[in-house]
Amino acid sequence: MTSHAEPSELPGVTKEDEAPATGPVRKQPPGSTPEGRIGSEGKVLNVFSHGILVVWGLLVTLPLLWAVMSSLKTDKQIFTSPWGLPSALHFDNWTRAWSKSNIGDFFLNTILVVGCSLIGTMLLGSMAAYILARFEFPGKRFIYFMFVGGMSFPIILALVPLFFVMKNMSLLNTFHGLILVYIAYSLPFTVFFLTSFFKTLPSSVAEAALIDGASHTRTFFQVMLPMAKPGLISVGIFNFLGQWNQYMLPTVLNTDEDKRVLTQGLVQLAASQQYKGDWSALFAGLVLAMLPVLGVYILFQRQVQAGLTAGALK
Repeated sequence: MTSHAEPSELPGVTKEDEAPATGPVRKQPPGSTPEGRIGSEGKVLNVFSHGILVVWGLLVTLPLLWAVMSSLKTDKQIFTSPWGLPSALHFDNWTRAWSKSNIGDFFLNTILVVGCSLIGTMLLGSMAAYILARFEFPGKRFIYFMFVGGMSFPIILALVPLFFVMKNMSLLNTFHGLILVYIAYSLPFTVFFLTSFFKTLPSSVAEAALIDGASHTRTFFQVMLPMAKPGLISVGIFNFLGQWNQYMLPTVLNTDEDKRVLTQGLVQLAASQQYKGDWSALFAGLVLAMLPVLGVYILFQRQVQAGLTAGALK
Protein backbone atom coordinates (compact mmCIF):
# COMPACT_ATOMS: atom_id res chain seq x y z
CA MET A 1 0.00 0.00 0.00
CA THR A 2 1.40 3.37 -0.95
CA SER A 3 0.46 6.51 0.86
CA HIS A 4 -0.34 9.65 -1.06
CA ALA A 5 1.15 12.79 0.41
CA GLU A 6 -0.89 15.94 0.72
CA PRO A 7 0.15 18.76 -1.62
CA SER A 8 1.25 20.87 1.33
CA GLU A 9 3.60 18.10 2.45
CA LEU A 10 5.42 17.94 -0.90
CA PRO A 11 8.73 19.70 -1.06
CA GLY A 12 8.61 23.14 -2.60
CA VAL A 13 4.83 23.47 -2.33
CA THR A 14 3.51 26.01 0.17
CA LYS A 15 -0.03 26.86 1.31
CA GLU A 16 0.11 30.08 -0.64
CA ASP A 17 0.57 28.04 -3.83
CA GLU A 18 -2.57 26.02 -2.97
CA ALA A 19 -4.81 29.09 -2.80
CA PRO A 20 -6.74 29.72 -6.00
CA ALA A 21 -5.53 32.56 -8.08
CA THR A 22 -8.31 35.05 -7.60
CA GLY A 23 -8.30 38.79 -7.99
CA PRO A 24 -8.56 41.25 -5.12
CA VAL A 25 -11.89 41.23 -3.29
CA ARG A 26 -13.74 44.49 -3.67
CA LYS A 27 -15.87 45.61 -0.76
CA GLN A 28 -19.33 46.74 -1.83
CA PRO A 29 -21.26 49.35 0.03
CA PRO A 30 -23.97 47.96 2.33
CA GLY A 31 -26.80 49.35 0.21
CA SER A 32 -25.65 47.50 -2.91
CA THR A 33 -25.78 44.00 -1.36
CA PRO A 34 -29.03 42.01 -1.41
CA GLU A 35 -29.15 42.13 2.37
CA GLY A 36 -28.72 45.90 2.29
CA ARG A 37 -31.46 46.30 -0.30
CA ILE A 38 -33.82 44.16 1.75
CA GLY A 39 -32.97 46.16 4.86
CA SER A 40 -33.59 49.50 3.17
CA GLU A 41 -36.88 48.29 1.67
CA GLY A 42 -37.96 47.05 5.11
CA LYS A 43 -37.18 50.44 6.64
CA VAL A 44 -39.18 52.24 3.95
CA LEU A 45 -42.12 49.87 4.45
CA ASN A 46 -41.89 50.29 8.21
CA VAL A 47 -41.95 54.08 7.95
CA PHE A 48 -44.86 53.94 5.49
CA SER A 49 -46.92 51.59 7.69
CA HIS A 50 -46.26 53.66 10.81
CA GLY A 51 -47.24 56.80 8.91
CA ILE A 52 -50.55 55.21 7.90
CA LEU A 53 -51.19 54.19 11.52
CA VAL A 54 -50.44 57.71 12.77
CA VAL A 55 -52.85 59.24 10.23
CA TRP A 56 -55.53 56.70 11.12
CA GLY A 57 -55.01 57.37 14.83
CA LEU A 58 -55.43 61.10 14.30
CA LEU A 59 -58.60 60.59 12.25
CA VAL A 60 -60.09 58.56 15.11
CA THR A 61 -58.78 60.56 18.07
CA LEU A 62 -59.32 64.16 16.94
CA PRO A 63 -63.14 63.89 16.52
CA LEU A 64 -63.39 62.37 20.00
CA LEU A 65 -61.30 65.14 21.53
CA TRP A 66 -63.34 67.75 19.66
CA ALA A 67 -66.59 66.27 21.00
CA VAL A 68 -65.23 66.31 24.57
CA MET A 69 -64.11 69.94 24.23
CA SER A 70 -67.45 70.97 22.73
CA SER A 71 -69.31 69.31 25.62
CA LEU A 72 -67.49 71.65 28.02
CA LYS A 73 -68.27 74.86 26.09
CA THR A 74 -71.28 77.09 25.81
CA ASP A 75 -73.33 77.21 22.62
CA LYS A 76 -71.76 80.57 21.75
CA GLN A 77 -68.24 79.23 22.10
CA ILE A 78 -69.06 76.20 19.96
CA PHE A 79 -69.97 78.44 17.00
CA THR A 80 -67.50 81.31 17.53
CA SER A 81 -64.39 79.18 18.26
CA PRO A 82 -65.19 75.58 17.33
CA TRP A 83 -61.52 74.49 17.35
CA GLY A 84 -60.44 76.47 20.41
CA LEU A 85 -60.16 75.31 23.99
CA PRO A 86 -63.06 76.14 26.34
CA SER A 87 -62.52 79.28 28.41
CA ALA A 88 -64.16 77.53 31.38
CA LEU A 89 -65.28 73.98 32.06
CA HIS A 90 -69.07 73.91 31.92
CA PHE A 91 -69.93 70.58 33.55
CA ASP A 92 -73.50 71.76 33.89
CA ASN A 93 -73.94 70.67 30.26
CA TRP A 94 -73.48 67.07 31.38
CA THR A 95 -75.93 67.52 34.24
CA ARG A 96 -78.52 69.05 31.92
CA ALA A 97 -78.14 66.24 29.37
CA TRP A 98 -78.40 63.59 32.10
CA SER A 99 -81.48 64.91 33.88
CA LYS A 100 -83.59 67.08 31.58
CA SER A 101 -83.32 64.83 28.52
CA ASN A 102 -83.82 61.54 30.42
CA ILE A 103 -80.38 60.36 29.29
CA GLY A 104 -79.95 58.82 32.73
CA ASP A 105 -83.00 56.56 32.29
CA PHE A 106 -81.92 55.59 28.78
CA PHE A 107 -78.44 54.87 30.13
CA LEU A 108 -79.77 52.48 32.78
CA ASN A 109 -82.03 50.77 30.23
CA THR A 110 -79.05 50.22 27.96
CA ILE A 111 -76.95 48.75 30.77
CA LEU A 112 -79.76 46.32 31.60
CA VAL A 113 -80.34 45.20 28.01
CA VAL A 114 -76.70 45.01 26.96
CA GLY A 115 -75.58 43.36 30.21
CA CYS A 116 -78.15 40.56 30.01
CA SER A 117 -77.72 40.03 26.27
CA LEU A 118 -73.92 39.96 26.60
CA ILE A 119 -74.07 37.27 29.29
CA GLY A 120 -76.47 35.19 27.21
CA THR A 121 -74.41 35.64 24.05
CA MET A 122 -71.14 34.62 25.68
CA LEU A 123 -72.68 31.62 27.47
CA LEU A 124 -74.53 30.17 24.48
CA GLY A 125 -71.83 31.15 21.97
CA SER A 126 -68.99 29.58 23.96
CA MET A 127 -70.94 26.34 24.47
CA ALA A 128 -71.81 26.05 20.78
CA ALA A 129 -68.26 26.91 19.71
CA TYR A 130 -66.77 24.32 22.09
CA ILE A 131 -68.99 21.56 20.69
CA LEU A 132 -68.17 22.50 17.10
CA ALA A 133 -64.43 22.67 17.83
CA ARG A 134 -63.99 19.53 19.97
CA PHE A 135 -66.58 16.96 18.93
CA GLU A 136 -67.31 15.08 15.71
CA PHE A 137 -70.94 14.39 14.79
CA PRO A 138 -73.07 14.30 11.62
CA GLY A 139 -74.03 17.72 10.36
CA LYS A 140 -71.24 19.53 12.19
CA ARG A 141 -69.97 21.41 9.13
CA PHE A 142 -73.51 22.30 8.09
CA ILE A 143 -74.25 23.85 11.49
CA TYR A 144 -70.94 25.72 11.47
CA PHE A 145 -71.56 27.18 8.02
CA MET A 146 -75.06 28.17 9.07
CA PHE A 147 -73.51 30.33 11.79
CA VAL A 148 -70.99 31.72 9.32
CA GLY A 149 -73.81 32.47 6.87
CA GLY A 150 -75.60 34.40 9.59
CA MET A 151 -72.72 36.87 9.64
CA SER A 152 -73.30 37.75 5.99
CA PHE A 153 -77.07 38.16 6.32
CA PRO A 154 -78.03 41.87 6.44
CA ILE A 155 -80.15 42.56 9.49
CA ILE A 156 -82.20 45.13 7.57
CA LEU A 157 -83.70 42.33 5.44
CA ALA A 158 -85.05 40.62 8.57
CA LEU A 159 -86.64 43.66 10.20
CA VAL A 160 -90.15 43.24 8.76
CA PRO A 161 -90.54 39.48 9.43
CA LEU A 162 -88.78 39.92 12.78
CA PHE A 163 -91.27 42.61 13.75
CA PHE A 164 -94.25 40.34 13.08
CA VAL A 165 -92.61 37.38 14.84
CA MET A 166 -92.01 39.52 17.91
CA LYS A 167 -95.54 40.87 17.71
CA ASN A 168 -97.10 37.38 17.53
CA MET A 169 -95.02 36.30 20.54
CA SER A 170 -95.97 39.45 22.52
CA LEU A 171 -92.32 40.51 22.80
CA LEU A 172 -92.59 43.98 21.30
CA ASN A 173 -91.68 46.89 23.59
CA THR A 174 -90.21 44.55 26.21
CA PHE A 175 -86.70 44.30 27.60
CA HIS A 176 -86.56 40.50 27.41
CA GLY A 177 -87.67 40.55 23.76
CA LEU A 178 -84.91 43.00 22.87
CA ILE A 179 -82.40 40.91 24.83
CA LEU A 180 -83.32 37.78 22.85
CA VAL A 181 -82.93 39.64 19.55
CA TYR A 182 -79.53 41.01 20.62
CA ILE A 183 -78.38 37.47 21.50
CA ALA A 184 -79.50 36.08 18.15
CA TYR A 185 -77.87 39.03 16.38
CA SER A 186 -74.48 38.47 18.07
CA LEU A 187 -74.30 34.65 18.10
CA PRO A 188 -72.93 34.08 14.55
CA PHE A 189 -69.79 36.15 15.06
CA THR A 190 -69.29 34.77 18.58
CA VAL A 191 -69.46 31.15 17.44
CA PHE A 192 -67.22 31.83 14.44
CA PHE A 193 -64.57 33.55 16.56
CA LEU A 194 -64.58 31.12 19.51
CA THR A 195 -64.62 27.98 17.36
CA SER A 196 -61.25 28.91 15.89
CA PHE A 197 -59.99 29.86 19.35
CA PHE A 198 -61.03 26.59 21.03
CA LYS A 199 -59.21 24.65 18.29
CA THR A 200 -55.93 26.27 19.35
CA LEU A 201 -56.24 25.11 22.97
CA PRO A 202 -54.37 21.90 23.93
CA SER A 203 -56.64 18.88 23.99
CA SER A 204 -54.40 17.00 26.44
CA VAL A 205 -55.73 19.09 29.35
CA ALA A 206 -59.34 18.18 28.58
CA GLU A 207 -58.38 14.52 28.14
CA ALA A 208 -56.63 14.54 31.51
CA ALA A 209 -59.72 16.00 33.17
CA LEU A 210 -61.94 13.33 31.60
CA ILE A 211 -59.56 10.59 32.75
CA ASP A 212 -59.76 11.97 36.30
CA GLY A 213 -63.52 11.49 36.21
CA ALA A 214 -64.75 14.97 35.27
CA SER A 215 -67.85 15.17 33.12
CA HIS A 216 -67.94 17.07 29.84
CA THR A 217 -69.87 19.88 31.51
CA ARG A 218 -67.39 20.21 34.35
CA THR A 219 -64.46 20.00 31.94
CA PHE A 220 -65.91 22.82 29.88
CA PHE A 221 -66.75 25.20 32.72
CA GLN A 222 -63.80 24.51 35.04
CA VAL A 223 -60.99 23.64 32.63
CA MET A 224 -61.53 24.84 29.06
CA LEU A 225 -63.46 28.03 29.74
CA PRO A 226 -60.76 29.56 32.00
CA MET A 227 -58.14 28.68 29.37
CA ALA A 228 -60.20 30.54 26.75
CA LYS A 229 -60.34 33.74 28.83
CA PRO A 230 -58.38 35.92 26.31
CA GLY A 231 -60.67 34.91 23.47
CA LEU A 232 -63.79 35.38 25.59
CA ILE A 233 -62.74 38.90 26.57
CA SER A 234 -61.92 39.83 22.97
CA VAL A 235 -65.20 38.66 21.47
CA GLY A 236 -67.07 40.02 24.51
CA ILE A 237 -65.76 43.52 23.89
CA PHE A 238 -66.68 43.33 20.19
CA ASN A 239 -70.19 42.22 21.13
CA PHE A 240 -70.41 44.95 23.76
CA LEU A 241 -69.52 47.60 21.19
CA GLY A 242 -72.03 46.29 18.66
CA GLN A 243 -74.87 45.97 21.15
CA TRP A 244 -74.18 49.27 22.90
CA ASN A 245 -74.22 51.20 19.62
CA GLN A 246 -77.19 49.31 18.15
CA TYR A 247 -79.86 51.67 16.86
CA MET A 248 -81.84 49.95 14.12
CA LEU A 249 -83.16 47.00 16.15
CA PRO A 250 -84.44 48.98 19.17
CA THR A 251 -85.96 51.61 16.89
CA VAL A 252 -88.12 48.98 15.17
CA LEU A 253 -88.80 46.65 18.10
CA ASN A 254 -88.91 49.06 21.04
CA THR A 255 -91.13 52.10 20.55
CA ASP A 256 -92.11 52.51 24.20
CA GLU A 257 -90.67 55.82 25.41
CA ASP A 258 -90.01 54.52 28.93
CA LYS A 259 -87.98 51.55 27.62
CA ARG A 260 -85.81 53.28 25.05
CA VAL A 261 -82.07 52.69 25.01
CA LEU A 262 -79.27 55.25 24.83
CA THR A 263 -79.00 55.49 21.05
CA GLN A 264 -82.71 56.25 20.83
CA GLY A 265 -82.31 58.79 23.63
CA LEU A 266 -79.59 60.69 21.76
CA VAL A 267 -81.78 60.90 18.67
CA GLN A 268 -84.68 62.08 20.83
CA LEU A 269 -82.41 64.69 22.43
CA ALA A 270 -81.43 66.05 19.01
CA ALA A 271 -85.03 66.00 17.74
CA SER A 272 -86.52 67.61 20.84
CA GLN A 273 -84.33 70.70 20.49
CA GLN A 274 -86.00 71.75 17.23
CA TYR A 275 -85.17 75.45 16.83
CA LYS A 276 -83.64 75.87 20.28
CA GLY A 277 -80.33 74.18 19.44
CA ASP A 278 -78.88 73.14 22.80
CA TRP A 279 -75.69 71.91 21.18
CA SER A 280 -73.63 71.81 24.36
CA ALA A 281 -76.08 69.37 25.98
CA LEU A 282 -76.13 67.29 22.80
CA PHE A 283 -72.33 66.98 22.81
CA ALA A 284 -72.45 66.18 26.54
CA GLY A 285 -74.93 63.35 25.89
CA LEU A 286 -72.69 62.05 23.10
CA VAL A 287 -69.69 61.99 25.44
CA LEU A 288 -71.72 60.22 28.14
CA ALA A 289 -72.59 57.53 25.59
CA MET A 290 -68.93 57.10 24.61
CA LEU A 291 -67.43 56.91 28.11
CA PRO A 292 -68.51 53.34 28.99
CA VAL A 293 -67.21 51.99 25.67
CA LEU A 294 -63.85 53.73 26.05
CA GLY A 295 -63.58 52.64 29.68
CA VAL A 296 -64.22 48.98 28.90
CA TYR A 297 -61.67 48.97 26.09
CA ILE A 298 -59.00 50.71 28.18
CA LEU A 299 -59.48 48.24 31.05
CA PHE A 300 -59.28 45.14 28.84
CA GLN A 301 -56.90 46.38 26.14
CA ARG A 302 -54.19 43.81 26.84
CA GLN A 303 -56.66 40.95 26.99
CA VAL A 304 -58.09 41.97 23.62
CA GLN A 305 -54.64 41.98 22.02
CA ALA A 306 -53.79 38.63 23.61
CA GLY A 307 -57.03 37.10 22.37
CA LEU A 308 -56.55 38.33 18.82
CA THR A 309 -52.97 37.00 18.59
CA ALA A 310 -53.42 33.79 20.58
CA GLY A 311 -53.98 31.65 17.50
CA ALA A 312 -51.30 33.31 15.37
CA LEU A 313 -48.36 31.42 16.90
CA LYS A 314 -48.36 27.88 18.21
